[in-house]
Amino acid sequence: MLKNRNWYNLYKVDAKPKTLRMSFSGLELDGKTAVIIGGTSGIGRAVALGLAEAGANVVGSSRRPEEVEKTAAEIESKGRKTLRITSDVLDKNSLEELLSGCIEAFGRVDILVNSAGVTKRTPTLDLQEEEWNWIIETNLTGTLRACQVFGGQMIKQRYGRIINIASLSTFVALYEVAAYAASKAAVASLTKSLAIEWSQHGVNVNAIAPGVFKTALNTQLLESTERGKEFLLRTPMRRFGKVEELAGAAVFLASDAASFVNGEILVVDGGFLASGVNQ
Repeated sequence: MLKNRNWYNLYKVDAKPKTLRMSFSGLELDGKTAVIIGGTSGIGRAVALGLAEAGANVVGSSRRPEEVEKTAAEIESKGRKTLRITSDVLDKNSLEELLSGCIEAFGRVDILVNSAGVTKRTPTLDLQEEEWNWIIETNLTGTLRACQVFGGQMIKQRYGRIINIASLSTFVALYEVAAYAASKAAVASLTKSLAIEWSQHGVNVNAIAPGVFKTALNTQLLESTERGKEFLLRTPMRRFGKVEELAGAAVFLASDAASFVNGEILVVDGGFLASGVNQ
């Protein structure tokens, strides 16, 4: 019988509790090598610097040598190793050269982030096949190329983390960007297909779907147009994201803490997709 127990004493909290120390073992990226394609501007650059902060050696690659040089210097300022190699997702040979350079310098590539992408707003009735093909070729086929080139190496070494960049338009329509939306919906499908093929070989494949993040390319749009106002209205946090806020999601998916996360599309959107009526 418990009727004589002192329930207060049974459940009371110690006035001076011991400090609770939580272990986040597995989130560290020390000794890992990461390649960020499209990693010298916007989201890709922020992810590259975030992975470097977490301990990885990081190679941020893109088509523009001056941007590659600038990003490499920023990575080195954090005490990490890097390379200065350009690449173009439309050119598979350039991706193979990027991989070869990384293998020669570091011996392996543990993490691949596919952040290269393009978009253009065009009413769908006016959308020409050339524009459609350019967007699909860059965003979808370019992602496939990089996954094939680096995924093959990761399968050989029995370890890898691939992170593709999806979009809000993976899930919902955005006005007059049909080609972009189709490409990003397909990136999510590709992510899941690779996840079920490659995870048995130690390669986890996931994606991040960013919400509305302010960059040098879209600041005028977001701050000065009705489209920007609607994006803000649909975001419950009532602000646009800072690209640095994507780094945590990337570090998690790149780390051993996410060892059983596979085929996931991780949305980082300030609540945009949860949004219904906001006022």
